[in-house]
Amino acid sequence: MKQGTKILTLDNGYHLWTNTQGEGKIHLLALHGGPGGTHEYWEDTAKQLKKQGLDVQVHMYDQLGSWYSDTPDWDDPAVAKNIETYEYFVDEVEEVRQKLGLDNFYLIGQSWGGALVQMYAAKYGDHLKGAIISSMVDRIGDYTDHLAQIREKALTPDELAYMKKCEAENNYDNDRYQELVGKLNDQFVDRKKPAAIAHLTETMSVPLYNAFQGDNEFVITGKLKDWNFTNHLKDIKVPTLVTFGEHETMPMETGKRMAEMIPNAKFVSTPEGGHHHMIDNAPVYYDHLATFIREVENGTFNK
Repeated sequence: MKQGTKILTLDNGYHLWTNTQGEGKIHLLALHGGPGGTHEYWEDTAKQLKKQGLDVQVHMYDQLGSWYSDTPDWDDPAVAKNIETYEYFVDEVEEVRQKLGLDNFYLIGQSWGGALVQMYAAKYGDHLKGAIISSMVDRIGDYTDHLAQIREKALTPDELAYMKKCEAENNYDNDRYQELVGKLNDQFVDRKKPAAIAHLTETMSVPLYNAFQGDNEFVITGKLKDWNFTNHLKDIKVPTLVTFGEHETMPMETGKRMAEMIPNAKFVSTPEGGHHHMIDNAPVYYDHLATFIREVENGTFNK
């Protein structure tokens, strides 16, 4: 497959931006978070794996509604009903796989993308060689409990009370609240901020993000508040790597439990990493990923 950009036309008529980097017989499809985020933190994945001595073709795409792909009319109730669902985005992964001609491949997803990996591996696992769940819990209650803990530690009592007051009043659009969100982001989401993924304008699909998550990473008011996949972890049959950052929004104890519940899985963590630990500590993150792929390839991966 040629390196570079390819625009896919979905069966529903929308278009998705895709990009392939790297060479080799191993294929990795990368799913971004959000929902409504972009592919950008995966852009150097092929290069990072090459540094680890592994040749991999890395395929990325912006999900429907995200920056480089088509944006539906979210104000249309029919569009929201048909697209703002878990089922749509899982099946979108499968359609992308088909249209890129991938099979017997690895699937990695971060945050929201990690939820898609869980669902895809349970539903379409016959196409996978391995799965990587990066920074995503199997049930949202663990996440919200952890958020409460880290907010208590990171904020003063006055700051925490102010955030809770704003959230109770649905008053997110004020400078002080957003400054506090930024303070938390700096410690638990983007501990390292490379200029390469900074933008002059916001690239997040806000309507899509709001529909599933809410205003920010530290409050869950959207559909993800009901996320619970725990009973289906047993249906993930392929070798699986669960990877969390040492200092992030997702609790590491949950990642460890998930690796125990998935039939053939291991848990690893990235020191000094936040929610985007592929950026915060790339050498360790990609050493873990390369080791996992190499072990699956040579048949030595086991729980």
